[in-house]
Amino acid sequence: MDSSSTTKLSFLLIVILGGITSLTPFAIDMYLPAMPSIAKEFGVSAGAIQITLTSFIAGFAVGQLFHGPLSDSFGRKPVLLLGTFFFALAAVISAASDSIDALMWARAAQGFSGAAGAVVVQAIVRDMFAKEDFARTMSFIILVMTIAPLLAPLAGGYLAVWFGWRSIFWLLALIAFVMIIAASLVIPETLKAENRQPFRLRTTMRHFFTLFTRSKAFGLIFTGAFSFAGMFAFLTAGSFIYIEIYGVSITNVGYLFGLNILLMMVMTTLNGKYVKRLGSHYLLRLGLTIQLIASLLLVLAQLLDLGLWGVVVPVMLFFSTISMVGSNSIALLLNEYPEIAGTVSSLAGSLKFGAGALVAAAVSMLPSGSVWPMILMMVLCSLLSMTFYTYCAKR
Repeated sequence: MDSSSTTKLSFLLIVILGGITSLTPFAIDMYLPAMPSIAKEFGVSAGAIQITLTSFIAGFAVGQLFHGPLSDSFGRKPVLLLGTFFFALAAVISAASDSIDALMWARAAQGFSGAAGAVVVQAIVRDMFAKEDFARTMSFIILVMTIAPLLAPLAGGYLAVWFGWRSIFWLLALIAFVMIIAASLVIPETLKAENRQPFRLRTTMRHFFTLFTRSKAFGLIFTGAFSFAGMFAFLTAGSFIYIEIYGVSITNVGYLFGLNILLMMVMTTLNGKYVKRLGSHYLLRLGLTIQLIASLLLVLAQLLDLGLWGVVVPVMLFFSTISMVGSNSIALLLNEYPEIAGTVSSLAGSLKFGAGALVAAAVSMLPSGSVWPMILMMVLCSLLSMTFYTYCAKR
Protein backbone atom coordinates (compact mmCIF):
# COMPACT_ATOMS: atom_id res chain seq x y z
CA MET A 1 0.00 0.00 0.00
CA ASP A 2 1.57 3.29 -1.02
CA SER A 3 1.74 6.37 1.10
CA SER A 4 -0.74 8.35 -0.95
CA SER A 5 -3.49 5.79 -0.60
CA THR A 6 -2.68 5.47 3.09
CA THR A 7 -3.19 9.23 3.51
CA LYS A 8 -6.47 9.27 1.60
CA LEU A 9 -7.87 6.33 3.49
CA SER A 10 -6.42 7.01 6.93
CA PHE A 11 -9.45 8.75 8.49
CA LEU A 12 -11.95 6.25 7.12
CA LEU A 13 -9.65 3.38 8.04
CA ILE A 14 -9.43 4.66 11.62
CA VAL A 15 -13.23 4.71 11.86
CA ILE A 16 -13.69 1.22 10.37
CA LEU A 17 -10.77 -0.35 12.24
CA GLY A 18 -11.99 1.27 15.44
CA GLY A 19 -15.45 -0.16 14.75
CA ILE A 20 -14.07 -3.67 14.31
CA THR A 21 -12.04 -3.49 17.50
CA SER A 22 -15.22 -2.24 19.20
CA LEU A 23 -16.84 -5.65 18.75
CA THR A 24 -14.94 -7.09 21.71
CA PRO A 25 -15.83 -4.33 24.23
CA PHE A 26 -19.42 -4.49 22.94
CA ALA A 27 -19.46 -8.25 23.52
CA ILE A 28 -18.05 -7.80 27.02
CA ASP A 29 -19.68 -4.62 28.30
CA MET A 30 -23.15 -4.76 26.75
CA TYR A 31 -24.30 -7.73 28.80
CA LEU A 32 -22.66 -6.75 32.11
CA PRO A 33 -25.74 -4.93 33.51
CA ALA A 34 -27.87 -7.95 32.53
CA MET A 35 -25.71 -10.54 34.32
CA PRO A 36 -27.87 -10.61 37.49
CA SER A 37 -30.98 -11.05 35.29
CA ILE A 38 -29.37 -13.90 33.32
CA ALA A 39 -28.35 -15.59 36.58
CA LYS A 40 -31.96 -15.42 37.82
CA GLU A 41 -33.41 -16.80 34.56
CA PHE A 42 -31.08 -19.80 34.56
CA GLY A 43 -31.30 -20.21 38.34
CA VAL A 44 -27.55 -20.04 38.91
CA SER A 45 -25.22 -18.14 41.22
CA ALA A 46 -23.37 -14.91 40.46
CA GLY A 47 -20.14 -16.90 40.15
CA ALA A 48 -21.68 -19.20 37.53
CA ILE A 49 -22.79 -16.34 35.30
CA GLN A 50 -19.43 -14.61 35.75
CA ILE A 51 -17.84 -17.73 34.25
CA THR A 52 -19.52 -16.87 30.93
CA LEU A 53 -17.38 -13.73 30.88
CA THR A 54 -14.31 -15.76 31.79
CA SER A 55 -15.05 -18.21 28.94
CA PHE A 56 -15.27 -15.34 26.44
CA ILE A 57 -11.95 -13.92 27.64
CA ALA A 58 -10.29 -17.36 27.57
CA GLY A 59 -11.55 -17.99 24.03
CA PHE A 60 -10.27 -14.58 23.01
CA ALA A 61 -6.87 -15.35 24.52
CA VAL A 62 -6.52 -18.69 22.73
CA GLY A 63 -7.83 -17.33 19.44
CA GLN A 64 -5.13 -14.71 19.21
CA LEU A 65 -2.42 -17.38 19.15
CA PHE A 66 -3.85 -18.58 15.83
CA HIS A 67 -5.10 -15.46 14.08
CA GLY A 68 -1.81 -13.53 14.22
CA PRO A 69 0.38 -16.18 12.54
CA LEU A 70 -2.41 -16.91 10.03
CA SER A 71 -2.56 -13.22 9.07
CA ASP A 72 1.24 -13.22 8.57
CA SER A 73 0.81 -16.14 6.15
CA PHE A 74 -2.47 -15.56 4.30
CA GLY A 75 -2.88 -11.80 4.56
CA ARG A 76 -4.74 -9.51 6.96
CA LYS A 77 -8.09 -9.11 5.24
CA PRO A 78 -9.30 -12.74 4.85
CA VAL A 79 -8.49 -13.57 8.48
CA LEU A 80 -10.26 -10.40 9.63
CA LEU A 81 -13.44 -11.07 7.61
CA LEU A 82 -13.74 -14.75 8.53
CA GLY A 83 -13.17 -14.07 12.21
CA THR A 84 -15.85 -11.37 12.26
CA PHE A 85 -18.32 -13.68 10.48
CA PHE A 86 -17.93 -16.44 13.06
CA PHE A 87 -18.17 -13.83 15.83
CA ALA A 88 -21.61 -12.89 14.47
CA LEU A 89 -22.65 -16.54 14.22
CA ALA A 90 -21.64 -17.16 17.85
CA ALA A 91 -23.71 -14.13 18.91
CA VAL A 92 -26.77 -15.71 17.27
CA ILE A 93 -26.12 -18.99 19.10
CA SER A 94 -25.71 -17.08 22.39
CA ALA A 95 -29.10 -15.41 21.87
CA ALA A 96 -30.71 -18.82 21.38
CA SER A 97 -29.01 -20.52 24.36
CA ASP A 98 -31.34 -22.42 26.68
CA SER A 99 -28.88 -23.22 29.48
CA ILE A 100 -25.90 -21.70 31.24
CA ASP A 101 -23.60 -24.35 29.73
CA ALA A 102 -24.76 -23.57 26.19
CA LEU A 103 -24.21 -19.86 26.79
CA MET A 104 -20.77 -20.50 28.23
CA TRP A 105 -19.60 -22.48 25.17
CA ALA A 106 -21.14 -20.01 22.73
CA ARG A 107 -19.34 -17.17 24.49
CA ALA A 108 -16.05 -19.07 24.33
CA ALA A 109 -16.51 -19.53 20.57
CA GLN A 110 -17.41 -15.86 20.20
CA GLY A 111 -14.25 -14.83 22.03
CA PHE A 112 -12.11 -17.17 19.90
CA SER A 113 -13.43 -15.82 16.60
CA GLY A 114 -13.57 -12.20 17.77
CA ALA A 115 -9.86 -12.33 18.55
CA ALA A 116 -9.14 -11.99 14.82
CA GLY A 117 -10.22 -8.35 14.86
CA ALA A 118 -7.96 -7.31 17.72
CA VAL A 119 -4.84 -9.00 16.35
CA VAL A 120 -5.28 -8.16 12.67
CA VAL A 121 -6.15 -4.50 13.26
CA GLN A 122 -2.89 -3.98 15.17
CA ALA A 123 -0.96 -5.76 12.42
CA ILE A 124 -2.63 -3.63 9.72
CA VAL A 125 -1.66 -0.42 11.53
CA ARG A 126 1.89 -1.72 12.06
CA ASP A 127 2.10 -2.44 8.30
CA MET A 128 1.34 1.23 7.73
CA PHE A 129 3.13 3.06 10.58
CA ALA A 130 6.13 2.67 12.90
CA LYS A 131 6.72 3.37 16.61
CA GLU A 132 5.35 6.80 17.70
CA ASP A 133 3.24 7.05 14.53
CA PHE A 134 1.87 3.59 15.31
CA ALA A 135 1.16 4.56 18.93
CA ARG A 136 -0.51 7.78 17.79
CA THR A 137 -2.68 5.99 15.23
CA MET A 138 -3.60 3.22 17.68
CA SER A 139 -4.56 5.88 20.23
CA PHE A 140 -7.08 7.32 17.77
CA ILE A 141 -8.39 3.85 16.89
CA ILE A 142 -8.77 3.13 20.61
CA LEU A 143 -10.55 6.47 20.96
CA VAL A 144 -13.10 5.34 18.36
CA MET A 145 -13.25 1.96 20.07
CA THR A 146 -13.99 3.53 23.47
CA ILE A 147 -17.36 4.68 22.18
CA ALA A 148 -18.39 1.00 22.46
CA PRO A 149 -17.80 0.54 26.21
CA LEU A 150 -19.29 4.01 26.76
CA LEU A 151 -22.56 3.10 25.04
CA ALA A 152 -22.61 -0.67 25.59
CA PRO A 153 -23.55 -0.83 29.30
CA LEU A 154 -26.22 1.84 28.79
CA ALA A 155 -27.68 0.04 25.79
CA GLY A 156 -27.39 -3.35 27.48
CA GLY A 157 -29.22 -2.19 30.60
CA TYR A 158 -32.14 -0.75 28.66
CA LEU A 159 -32.30 -3.67 26.22
CA ALA A 160 -32.42 -6.13 29.14
CA VAL A 161 -35.29 -4.19 30.74
CA TRP A 162 -37.29 -3.54 27.55
CA PHE A 163 -36.70 -6.66 25.43
CA GLY A 164 -34.88 -9.18 27.63
CA TRP A 165 -31.20 -10.08 27.77
CA ARG A 166 -31.28 -12.15 24.54
CA SER A 167 -31.84 -8.98 22.52
CA ILE A 168 -28.31 -7.92 23.50
CA PHE A 169 -26.80 -10.78 21.50
CA TRP A 170 -29.08 -10.22 18.50
CA LEU A 171 -27.82 -6.64 18.36
CA LEU A 172 -24.21 -7.88 18.59
CA ALA A 173 -24.79 -10.11 15.58
CA LEU A 174 -26.25 -7.20 13.59
CA ILE A 175 -23.31 -4.91 14.42
CA ALA A 176 -20.83 -7.63 13.39
CA PHE A 177 -22.52 -8.12 10.00
CA VAL A 178 -22.41 -4.36 9.37
CA MET A 179 -18.67 -4.39 10.16
CA ILE A 180 -18.11 -7.26 7.72
CA ILE A 181 -19.69 -5.24 4.90
CA ALA A 182 -17.74 -2.08 5.81
CA ALA A 183 -14.41 -3.95 6.10
CA SER A 184 -14.86 -5.78 2.79
CA LEU A 185 -15.50 -2.48 1.00
CA VAL A 186 -13.00 -0.15 2.70
CA ILE A 187 -10.06 -1.98 4.27
CA PRO A 188 -7.22 -2.81 1.87
CA GLU A 189 -4.81 -5.71 2.12
CA THR A 190 -1.70 -4.19 3.75
CA LEU A 191 0.56 -7.25 3.72
CA LYS A 192 2.08 -7.72 0.28
CA ALA A 193 2.32 -11.26 -1.04
CA GLU A 194 6.13 -11.17 -1.11
CA ASN A 195 6.22 -10.28 2.61
CA ARG A 196 4.04 -13.18 3.72
CA GLN A 197 5.64 -16.00 5.65
CA PRO A 198 4.59 -19.63 5.11
CA PHE A 199 2.56 -20.90 8.05
CA ARG A 200 4.69 -23.39 9.92
CA LEU A 201 3.85 -24.32 13.49
CA ARG A 202 7.50 -24.89 14.34
CA THR A 203 8.46 -21.43 13.06
CA THR A 204 5.62 -19.82 15.01
CA MET A 205 6.65 -21.59 18.21
CA ARG A 206 10.25 -20.48 17.64
CA HIS A 207 9.09 -16.88 17.34
CA PHE A 208 7.10 -17.23 20.57
CA PHE A 209 10.15 -18.69 22.32
CA THR A 210 12.33 -15.84 21.04
CA LEU A 211 9.95 -13.26 22.48
CA PHE A 212 9.93 -15.00 25.85
CA THR A 213 13.72 -15.10 26.03
CA ARG A 214 14.22 -11.40 25.23
CA SER A 215 14.01 -9.40 28.45
CA LYS A 216 12.56 -6.26 26.88
CA ALA A 217 9.92 -8.13 24.87
CA PHE A 218 9.02 -10.30 27.86
CA GLY A 219 8.69 -7.23 30.08
CA LEU A 220 6.58 -5.23 27.62
CA ILE A 221 4.22 -8.16 27.03
CA PHE A 222 3.51 -8.67 30.72
CA THR A 223 3.44 -4.95 31.49
CA GLY A 224 0.52 -4.60 29.11
CA ALA A 225 -1.02 -7.93 30.16
CA PHE A 226 -1.35 -7.22 33.87
CA SER A 227 -2.39 -3.61 33.38
CA PHE A 228 -5.20 -4.87 31.16
CA ALA A 229 -6.07 -7.76 33.49
CA GLY A 230 -6.76 -5.34 36.33
CA MET A 231 -9.66 -3.98 34.30
CA PHE A 232 -11.26 -7.44 34.20
CA ALA A 233 -11.30 -7.64 37.98
CA PHE A 234 -13.76 -4.74 37.83
CA LEU A 235 -15.67 -5.96 34.77
CA THR A 236 -16.29 -9.34 36.42
CA ALA A 237 -17.61 -8.01 39.73
CA GLY A 238 -18.53 -4.37 39.03
CA SER A 239 -22.20 -4.81 38.08
CA PHE A 240 -22.87 -7.05 41.11
CA ILE A 241 -21.06 -4.61 43.42
CA TYR A 242 -22.98 -1.59 42.13
CA ILE A 243 -26.39 -3.33 41.98
CA GLU A 244 -26.33 -5.68 44.96
CA ILE A 245 -23.99 -3.94 47.42
CA TYR A 246 -24.67 -0.27 46.71
CA GLY A 247 -28.24 -0.57 45.39
CA VAL A 248 -27.73 1.04 41.96
CA SER A 249 -30.54 0.26 39.48
CA ILE A 250 -29.80 -1.87 36.40
CA THR A 251 -30.46 1.06 34.05
CA ASN A 252 -28.16 3.40 35.99
CA VAL A 253 -25.20 1.01 36.17
CA GLY A 254 -24.37 1.89 32.57
CA TYR A 255 -23.87 5.54 33.51
CA LEU A 256 -21.29 4.61 36.15
CA PHE A 257 -19.51 2.37 33.64
CA GLY A 258 -19.66 5.25 31.16
CA LEU A 259 -17.74 7.53 33.55
CA ASN A 260 -14.79 5.14 33.29
CA ILE A 261 -14.82 5.41 29.51
CA LEU A 262 -15.21 9.18 29.43
CA LEU A 263 -12.03 9.65 31.44
CA MET A 264 -10.30 7.00 29.32
CA MET A 265 -11.23 8.97 26.20
CA VAL A 266 -9.64 12.11 27.67
CA MET A 267 -6.41 10.30 28.52
CA THR A 268 -6.35 8.52 25.15
CA THR A 269 -6.68 11.85 23.36
CA LEU A 270 -3.83 13.32 25.39
CA ASN A 271 -1.69 10.26 24.68
CA GLY A 272 -2.23 10.61 20.94
CA LYS A 273 -1.44 14.31 21.11
CA TYR A 274 1.78 14.12 23.13
CA VAL A 275 3.30 10.72 22.33
CA LYS A 276 5.55 12.07 19.53
CA ARG A 277 6.78 14.85 21.81
CA LEU A 278 7.26 12.91 25.04
CA GLY A 279 7.87 9.39 23.72
CA SER A 280 6.20 6.06 24.37
CA HIS A 281 8.38 5.15 27.37
CA TYR A 282 7.53 8.34 29.27
CA LEU A 283 3.77 7.98 28.74
CA LEU A 284 3.91 4.27 29.58
CA ARG A 285 5.58 5.05 32.92
CA LEU A 286 3.00 7.76 33.59
CA GLY A 287 0.11 5.41 32.91
CA LEU A 288 1.51 2.68 35.15
CA THR A 289 2.04 5.16 37.99
CA ILE A 290 -1.54 6.44 37.77
CA GLN A 291 -2.90 2.87 37.81
CA LEU A 292 -0.90 1.98 40.92
CA ILE A 293 -2.10 5.12 42.72
CA ALA A 294 -5.71 4.36 41.73
CA SER A 295 -5.59 0.81 43.08
CA LEU A 296 -4.14 2.01 46.39
CA LEU A 297 -6.87 4.66 46.61
CA LEU A 298 -9.44 1.85 46.35
CA VAL A 299 -7.93 0.24 49.44
CA LEU A 300 -7.88 3.54 51.32
CA ALA A 301 -11.48 4.33 50.39
CA GLN A 302 -12.68 0.99 51.74
CA LEU A 303 -10.74 1.38 54.97
CA LEU A 304 -12.34 4.81 55.41
CA ASP A 305 -15.78 3.45 54.38
CA LEU A 306 -16.37 6.10 51.70
CA GLY A 307 -19.24 4.20 50.09
CA LEU A 308 -20.17 4.03 46.40
CA TRP A 309 -18.05 6.95 45.22
CA GLY A 310 -15.07 5.55 47.07
CA VAL A 311 -15.22 2.79 44.45
CA VAL A 312 -16.40 4.77 41.42
CA VAL A 313 -13.71 7.48 41.44
CA PRO A 314 -10.59 5.26 41.88
CA VAL A 315 -11.96 2.82 39.28
CA MET A 316 -12.36 5.74 36.86
CA LEU A 317 -8.74 6.69 37.47
CA PHE A 318 -7.56 3.11 36.94
CA PHE A 319 -9.53 2.79 33.69
CA SER A 320 -8.30 6.13 32.38
CA THR A 321 -4.83 4.81 31.55
CA ILE A 322 -5.75 1.39 30.10
CA SER A 323 -5.32 2.58 26.51
CA MET A 324 -2.26 4.69 27.38
CA VAL A 325 -0.45 1.65 28.78
CA GLY A 326 -1.76 -0.67 26.06
CA SER A 327 -0.97 1.44 23.00
CA ASN A 328 2.52 2.45 24.15
CA SER A 329 3.59 -1.00 25.33
CA ILE A 330 2.49 -2.64 22.07
CA ALA A 331 4.07 0.16 20.01
CA LEU A 332 7.43 -0.38 21.70
CA LEU A 333 7.09 -4.14 21.28
CA LEU A 334 6.10 -4.14 17.61
CA ASN A 335 8.86 -1.67 16.78
CA GLU A 336 11.37 -4.35 17.86
CA TYR A 337 9.83 -7.05 15.62
CA PRO A 338 8.13 -5.46 12.58
CA GLU A 339 8.72 -8.49 10.36
CA ILE A 340 6.45 -10.71 12.51
CA ALA A 341 3.94 -8.08 13.62
CA GLY A 342 0.97 -10.45 13.43
CA THR A 343 2.68 -13.12 15.51
CA VAL A 344 3.86 -10.58 18.09
CA SER A 345 0.39 -9.06 18.33
CA SER A 346 -1.16 -12.49 18.74
CA LEU A 347 1.15 -13.52 21.58
CA ALA A 348 0.85 -10.19 23.38
CA GLY A 349 -2.92 -10.16 22.98
CA SER A 350 -3.26 -13.80 23.99
CA LEU A 351 -1.31 -13.31 27.19
CA LYS A 352 -3.15 -10.05 27.89
CA PHE A 353 -6.53 -11.74 27.72
CA GLY A 354 -5.15 -14.90 29.31
CA ALA A 355 -4.15 -12.84 32.34
CA GLY A 356 -7.58 -11.21 32.22
CA ALA A 357 -9.26 -14.64 32.19
CA LEU A 358 -7.25 -15.78 35.21
CA VAL A 359 -8.08 -12.61 37.13
CA ALA A 360 -11.78 -12.86 36.19
CA ALA A 361 -11.86 -16.52 37.26
CA ALA A 362 -10.16 -15.69 40.56
CA VAL A 363 -12.67 -12.93 41.31
CA SER A 364 -15.64 -15.19 40.44
CA MET A 365 -14.33 -17.96 42.73
CA LEU A 366 -13.68 -15.70 45.72
CA PRO A 367 -16.55 -15.06 48.16
CA SER A 368 -19.16 -12.71 46.71
CA GLY A 369 -20.93 -9.95 48.61
CA SER A 370 -17.75 -7.95 49.19
CA VAL A 371 -15.72 -5.37 47.28
CA TRP A 372 -12.40 -6.75 48.51
CA PRO A 373 -11.83 -9.57 45.96
CA MET A 374 -12.02 -7.02 43.13
CA ILE A 375 -9.84 -4.48 44.93
CA LEU A 376 -7.12 -6.96 45.87
CA MET A 377 -6.88 -8.22 42.28
CA MET A 378 -6.61 -4.68 40.94
CA VAL A 379 -3.82 -3.87 43.40
CA LEU A 380 -1.99 -7.08 42.49
CA CYS A 381 -2.27 -6.41 38.75
CA SER A 382 -1.01 -2.81 39.03
CA LEU A 383 1.95 -3.93 41.13
CA LEU A 384 2.85 -6.69 38.68
CA SER A 385 2.64 -4.46 35.61
CA MET A 386 4.85 -1.84 37.24
CA THR A 387 7.35 -4.52 38.30
CA PHE A 388 7.63 -6.07 34.84
CA TYR A 389 8.22 -2.68 33.26
CA THR A 390 10.78 -1.53 35.84
CA TYR A 391 12.90 -4.67 35.92
CA CYS A 392 12.55 -5.95 32.33
CA ALA A 393 11.13 -3.54 29.75
CA LYS A 394 12.71 -0.30 30.97
CA ARG A 395 16.27 -1.45 30.28
